[in-house]
Amino acid sequence: MRLVDVNPFFFPYKGGIEHRMHDTARLLAARGHDVTILTSRLPGTPEEERTEDGYRIIRLKSKFIDIYNPPLVSSKGVIEALTSMNPDLVNFNYRWAPSYSRDLAKYDGKKIFTYHNMWGEGAGWLSKLSELNDNMFRKTLGTFDHIVCVSNYVRDDLVSRGIPPEMTTVVPSCLSSFPEMSGEEGDFILSLGRLVNTKGLEYLVEAMEDVDCRLVMCGRGPVENKLRKQIERLGLEDKIEMKGYVSEEEKAVLMSTCKFFAMPSLFESLGLAAIELMSYGRPIVCTDVNGLPETVGDGGLTVPSRDSAALAGAMKSLLSDGKKRAEMGALARSRAEFYDWKNHIGPLEKVLEDVALGK
Repeated sequence: MRLVDVNPFFFPYKGGIEHRMHDTARLLAARGHDVTILTSRLPGTPEEERTEDGYRIIRLKSKFIDIYNPPLVSSKGVIEALTSMNPDLVNFNYRWAPSYSRDLAKYDGKKIFTYHNMWGEGAGWLSKLSELNDNMFRKTLGTFDHIVCVSNYVRDDLVSRGIPPEMTTVVPSCLSSFPEMSGEEGDFILSLGRLVNTKGLEYLVEAMEDVDCRLVMCGRGPVENKLRKQIERLGLEDKIEMKGYVSEEEKAVLMSTCKFFAMPSLFESLGLAAIELMSYGRPIVCTDVNGLPETVGDGGLTVPSRDSAALAGAMKSLLSDGKKRAEMGALARSRAEFYDWKNHIGPLEKVLEDVALGK
C-alpha cells in the first residue's frame, strides 16, 4: 500500500504522537509498504528526505506561533500534497491545527483518524478551548472512514459521544525496545515529563510535604517557575530537585535506579510515558484518570487525581515495603511488555488494509 501519515509535527519534535508515527512508519515500511510522513517544515529541516528506516518525509512551508508547546501551526498545500501522492490510505493524527483539519475534511480519498488524546483535554482555560475545538472537530471526524483509538477508554468515550462502535478499533501506542533491568536501587522517587498543568505536578509537590524521601523532577515547560515557587514556599528545596532537561543517557540511568515513579496526571488517554517508565522494572504511583488504570494494571498503585493526601499515602506505602516494590516492579515490566509493537503492528496493518479496500 501507499500510506501517508499526516501530523503537523514530526522529528526533530519528539512527542508521543511523533514517536508512534516513527515506529509504525519504519515497521510498515519493513513489511513492504510505501510510507510517507507529511508534516510542517520546522526550522533547520529539509523539505524532503528519505530516512534510513525506509520511509519518506515531506515537509510543507509553514508558519508557527510559539505561545504554547507545541506551538500553533499553519501549513500551506496539505490537500494538494495528498492529491499529488494519490495514496491508498491517509492517517491523520492531530485535531488542533485548523489548516490541516480543513484540508483533511475536504480530502475525498480513503482516510482514518488516530485519536491520541482525551476529548476536551486540558486544564483551566485550555480545557474550555480544547472542548470548543473538539466540538467543532466532531463534524470533521465524521468524514473519516475509520477511527483508531489508542486505548479502550478513548474508544468508549467516543462511543458515548455518538461515534458508532463499528467505526473504531483500538491499537495502543507501544514501545519498540526494552531496556535491561537494573538491580541497583537509588534513594529517590522520579517524576519525568513536560511541566504542564495537565500533569498535576503541583499535587505531587504538595504530597512531598508528608513523604520522607527525595524527589527528582525532570523536564521543562510553562509551569516550571510556578512549581519552583511552590517548592520554595513549602520549604522543600532540600527534598525536591528540579533537574530540567536531561539527556537520554541520564534519563535511562534515573529510570533504572529510582525507587518508583510518580505520575499525578489530570489527563492521560493511554499513558505511553507510564509504559516506558514501567519497562525499567520499577512500579509507578499514578492517578486513576482516563486510560491510565488500563495501561498500568497491577504494575502500580492508582489514586484519585488532585488528591495530595492519597498520593502521599501511596508513595509512603511503597517506600516502607521493599519486597512490595520489587514484586510490583516485576509486574510493571511484564505489563509494559504487552505494549510491544511486535504484538500490535499486525492488527494495525490489518485495519489499514481493510479500510484501504473499503471493507
